[in-house]
Amino acid sequence: MNNLSNLSNLSNLSPWVRQIVNWTVTVTSVMICVMILPIRLPGMELLGIAPNWLLIWVVAWSIKRPAIQGALAGLVLGLIQDGMTSPEPTHVLSLALVGILTARIQKQRYIQEDFISVALIVFGMVVVGETVTAIQYSLLGDRSLATIWTDHQSIALSSAILSSLWAPVVYYPLNRWWEQMNLIEQS
Repeated sequence: MNNLSNLSNLSNLSPWVRQIVNWTVTVTSVMICVMILPIRLPGMELLGIAPNWLLIWVVAWSIKRPAIQGALAGLVLGLIQDGMTSPEPTHVLSLALVGILTARIQKQRYIQEDFISVALIVFGMVVVGETVTAIQYSLLGDRSLATIWTDHQSIALSSAILSSLWAPVVYYPLNRWWEQMNLIEQS
């Protein structure tokens, strides 16, 4: 009953106010992911690796959107992450690729959208993203290939496990919000 009253409260707002509220929720969710990215709490890291919150957000955004929107989300969040860390290797390439690939998955045909499928998508996309990063390190040439690819295995696996376990924390509330906003717009 509470969801219906919230839905009706939002539907009473003018379209441009609803759009502002929607964008405020979306941007706030990005900012929360950005703020928790450097935090290392007990139980939230494995072998010194934490969940990739921005990648989780890009997957959550891209699951029901066109590839261009997924790419743009990856581009913007990649630039933010590059601003927080080092621009070499860039996070733009990996997050944009994740956005494109996630959007291109034929979800209706192959994947039921639930916690398990989202966790599996995040797991796979973390491996893709970390592989793109490892390739960039290889091209920089400041470390041996053996070191890069040995590190890549533990980083990719640790990050994929943690990110996939934490993915529902980001995906579920955002997906519910965006579904409610779509219902209001269609009515």
